[in-house]
Amino acid sequence: MGSQYQRSVPLEVRRAEGERVRAKHPDKIPVALLPQGLFGHLLTSIFGTLAMFNIIVERSPRSRAPELDKKKYLVPSDLTVGQLCFLIRQRVSLRPEEALFFFVNNSLPPSSSPLSAVYEEHHEEDLFLYMTYSNESVYGA
Repeated sequence: MGSQYQRSVPLEVRRAEGERVRAKHPDKIPVALLPQGLFGHLLTSIFGTLAMFNIIVERSPRSRAPELDKKKYLVPSDLTVGQLCFLIRQRVSLRPEEALFFFVNNSLPPSSSPLSAVYEEHHEEDLFLYMTYSNESVYGA
């Protein structure tokens, strides 16, 4: 159990929330983006018109990237990792020369991977996909 969200919210509560979101939006993916090591707050979801997934995103402990104002997202199932990176990049203040990387279970998923495939392979038992981000490569951190 790596994230602050997982440690601070009981599995039963997280699972109930994941099931509620999946039942209400069966065509959507729950995503939580949390800054790894500097675990954030549970924030509001973003809803779209396409299939969505819950993702929680956390910042890497060694990252100098700014904290996200939102950690929990509901994203379209056809969104790719690269498109998510673009959307998140718009929410944080990075210099143009700074890159932003996303990790799932300490692995760097290909930017062309649909989040639906990443979700199906890596979501937790609470039905959330946990991702970390960094403005520098911390592969294996």
